[in-house]
Amino acid sequence: MSDRSSAGDGLFSDDADRAAGVYQALMARSGEGSPRPRLDATRHAVELLGDPHHAYPMIHLTGTNGKTSTSRIIESILRAYGLRTGLFTSPHLVSFNERIVIDGEPISDAALADNWDDISPYLEMTDAWLAERGEGPLTFFEALTVLMFAAFADAPIDVAVVEVGMGGEWDSTNVADARVAVFTPIDIDHVQRLGSTIAEIARTKAGIIKPASEVVTAQQKPEALAELQRAAELSEASLAVEGRDFELTGDTVAVGGQMLAVRGIASTYEELYLPLYGSHQGQNAAVAIAAVETFIGSGGHALSAEILTEGLAEVTSPGRLQLVGTEPTVLVDAAHNPHGALSLRVAIDEYFDFDEVAIVVGVLDDKDAAGILTALGPVATRLYVTESESERAIPADALAEIAHVATGLEDIFVLDRLEDAVQNARQWAAESPKRLVVVTGSITVVGEVIDLARDEEWKP
Repeated sequence: MSDRSSAGDGLFSDDADRAAGVYQALMARSGEGSPRPRLDATRHAVELLGDPHHAYPMIHLTGTNGKTSTSRIIESILRAYGLRTGLFTSPHLVSFNERIVIDGEPISDAALADNWDDISPYLEMTDAWLAERGEGPLTFFEALTVLMFAAFADAPIDVAVVEVGMGGEWDSTNVADARVAVFTPIDIDHVQRLGSTIAEIARTKAGIIKPASEVVTAQQKPEALAELQRAAELSEASLAVEGRDFELTGDTVAVGGQMLAVRGIASTYEELYLPLYGSHQGQNAAVAIAAVETFIGSGGHALSAEILTEGLAEVTSPGRLQLVGTEPTVLVDAAHNPHGALSLRVAIDEYFDFDEVAIVVGVLDDKDAAGILTALGPVATRLYVTESESERAIPADALAEIAHVATGLEDIFVLDRLEDAVQNARQWAAESPKRLVVVTGSITVVGEVIDLARDEEWKP
């Protein structure tokens, strides 16, 4: 996955060089995949900066799947209401600037670099403070979180929509006290860090619930919901649950997406167009609508139908069932755990009319590769097993062994280079208009293919 500058014509300007330097400085810190379970480091840094995270109200999101899409839907609705928004998601697909979005646009190279220059002395002071305590310096994600909070305060914004990096309780974003906490479906993921059961994982994620806050959750498995209910009661927080307090009441396939009907907390909304594929995205939209109702009027005031329609119509979710190629049709989807892979499989069956499907798959070594492949197997005509450029990628040969057992497919092709795998799949699919190529398994794989599709102009 490349990290391109947002410089307009691809030529690096001084600001682009400075922004690239920010990314390199962050990468020099301990890796994003190895967070430290602590809040005091981030809290010390933001206190030195004058608490920029207190300059605006925040909606905080956690969960296993659907966090980024739900965050983007919430942000789009709030922006349709005329609010100046900040959106923080991770990881990025192509450009690092994607992680910090201000008023619907990735942060500019100049603003990114200027804010980094402003906070760097305070990061160094925090590193020194940590060293005195015998602790390691701020990690990649801790420093990025400080940068995000500072950039939002500098913009300035009216409301921040912030996705956790991992977990919740000890995630560095949790130094802020969010007015609204939002939970997307919780399932097994990051077991080495979050726990081996859904209850343990939910307990960690429930740490974003703050005293007297308001909580909105998607439908959860009973053991996850029990943990959220317990945390809400202890914090004297209100709790709105999908299926009880709000729900998706209808979704039908439409050109380029789907038409939704939602029973919200405050009102019922009909004939809402969402330009995203998959019933899971309809459910994400229902959660997002409930979250906005909660933020704007504590669930007591209906949203404007006109504004809601506008906000949903403008939603994008790159890397989630995204069309990157035509003739042949190529979709990318960042499903990187079994729950996400199952949602992808269901969406392919429900929203697309193809007779044969080639799946190009690469998985990182901390993911449940067997679970992902088992979920995808029933929809796949053939598999192209490969690996991204990430140092955490499972080698293609090893992933192929898992694929044979998990899927039982005979047509499994092993290509070490991702570009070779996807080009071979495209050549096969080009032989018939009823063939589809889907690229999935990790965000790194999807990011690299989005880059390739743009460079080679797979779409007219």
